[in-house]
Amino acid sequence: MLALKIRDEGAEAALDDAQRRADAAQYQEVTCRSALNAVKGMPFNWTLNPYRGCTHACHYCFARRYQTQFELGPDDHFSSVIFVKVNLVDVLRRELDKPAWKREQVAVGTATDPYQPIEGHYKLTRRSLEALLAGRTPIGLVTKGPMVVRDADVLSAMCKSSGCTVYMSVPSVDEDAWRALEPGTAHPLQRLRAVRQLRDAGINAGVLMAPIVPGFTTQPAKLEATVKAIADHGAAFVGANVMFLKGGTKDHFMGFLAKEYPEMVEGYGRLYAGAYAKADYIAGVRGMISALQQKYDVAPRRRGTSEPEETTGAPEQAALDL
Repeated sequence: MLALKIRDEGAEAALDDAQRRADAAQYQEVTCRSALNAVKGMPFNWTLNPYRGCTHACHYCFARRYQTQFELGPDDHFSSVIFVKVNLVDVLRRELDKPAWKREQVAVGTATDPYQPIEGHYKLTRRSLEALLAGRTPIGLVTKGPMVVRDADVLSAMCKSSGCTVYMSVPSVDEDAWRALEPGTAHPLQRLRAVRQLRDAGINAGVLMAPIVPGFTTQPAKLEATVKAIADHGAAFVGANVMFLKGGTKDHFMGFLAKEYPEMVEGYGRLYAGAYAKADYIAGVRGMISALQQKYDVAPRRRGTSEPEETTGAPEQAALDL
């Protein structure tokens, strides 16, 4: 019903209950019928997302394309209209209490960041973690939000019982790339300090250099600075993936380039004929990351069986000149 109302009346008129916070985004409280979402083709079978939309506003975010399900665009609406699933925790508890629940791993924050600023008000993520802990359910949690350290007590308890891994997303420590690509996020070094705090609390926390963005963060010096900083902050592991562009996300990102970096559009057109960059390019980036993992003695991310194996390639192939 909400999607139809937005389509017919527009976001401003339809979101009449939206609350404006300090970040000027609109927050619409909604109810959900399910908390745990079944997925296929991933190294996990279940996801949990307390919010939809994200004020981090990362230009490359793959979740931008999901906004179209609510008749919202992948551009400004993704970062300015945030849906808050106010009944999520009650629904989650009921689902975890069902005899059929097998306590499979749940991936938290796959489609929107669970620690974007509004979490400080609603605390849906923390209360969900408490429910998952009580339900003896293991989790993997992905975030760019240093607020995650607030919940170190719950995450530490989960590590000791059902199992928990925190993946902090830090694509690069380069400040120019950070400002250009992730306008609503905390500073990369602030995120790495959060990783250190989580590790000190006994939590299995590492870093995802995800995504690595061609022409912005692929230069060898930038990759090395990032891997070194990750190692210096005691991350348990580091993983990396080259950006992929699909659907509304690709439309948004190419529009962003056309507006802010028009000189890069042609090169991206050649590199991204489809959703993924060319295979030899990806191999080159992975080759550099593998070499840097060894140089700075930081473990690679343990990948799920349904994910592609890491491949290697000549490091010099990776620095895209756009």
